[in-house]
Amino acid sequence: MSDVTAIHNLVQKRNELKTEIAKIIVGQDDVVDQILICIFSGGHALLIGVPGLAKTLLINTLSQALGLDFKRIQFTPDLMPSDILGSEILDENRRFKFIKGPVFSNIILADEINRTPPKTQAALLEAMQERSVTIAGENHKLDLPYFVLATQNPIEQEGTYPLPEAQLDRFMFAIKLEYPSFEEEVQVVKRTTSDNTSVINPLFTAQEIIDFQHLIRRIPVADNVIEYAVTLVSKTRPDNSLTNDFVKNYLDWGAGPRASQNLILAAKAHAAFNGKFSPDIEDVKAVATGILRHRIIKNYKADAEGITEEIIIQKLL
Repeated sequence: MSDVTAIHNLVQKRNELKTEIAKIIVGQDDVVDQILICIFSGGHALLIGVPGLAKTLLINTLSQALGLDFKRIQFTPDLMPSDILGSEILDENRRFKFIKGPVFSNIILADEINRTPPKTQAALLEAMQERSVTIAGENHKLDLPYFVLATQNPIEQEGTYPLPEAQLDRFMFAIKLEYPSFEEEVQVVKRTTSDNTSVINPLFTAQEIIDFQHLIRRIPVADNVIEYAVTLVSKTRPDNSLTNDFVKNYLDWGAGPRASQNLILAAKAHAAFNGKFSPDIEDVKAVATGILRHRIIKNYKADAEGITEEIIIQKLL
């Protein structure tokens, strides 16, 4: 089919996907939109929210609707890299045999990723970036499509290991889950305290998702949109000539080039989901907060004055 037809097909399939997810998940439309943009752009997402906001349930529901294999890894302080990547064992013939770990799946839920030490967090880096794992000098390719959706609890800091900036940068989006509204919470209680169970229908195959990822990458982008995205990222860097005094006052470090790449990729997906054949500056603005939120580092002055990352990003748009 032509790319124009494929875009129309993607819009329809995305609407069907949201309908399936809504069978289980109440509200959280913006969160679902950002995760879908992330998946169809080939990125990874970090979900930040207090306990009980259905982070795990959302990812599980999404994997069923996408028709993909799903594995959950509960990160704990005693988890070792081999527990998630796999290890070699001696079989009955005295030969080494590789046993795959849970990282070998299409969708990985890295639950409470900040609860495990850095060496185990780092075990995910190669899988996230290269879509492969190296064990005992041998490279093992992961099945595509491949997504890591990690969750993080922002209120418990005792006994946790904050993700290093290099790993945070690997996540395309940092998505904040907020409390549901009163009406949404009423619906949640009604659904979860009854005996009804909803069946999620798989709407995609793995190859269809890969094809849509290639389609999104083929979408053309005007030079002025790319220049806007790069300018926006440049403005987050305190030592840049484009930076204003507000950023110089409140930021220690800005976003790197990966932010510019992700802004354009996400803008392409956002445009495609809305039936447009090329993204504009509004599409870049629509995805900017989720992409820049975890890539800018505030200083003590911003913390003291209650200046959030979201406030800083809004000043730049």
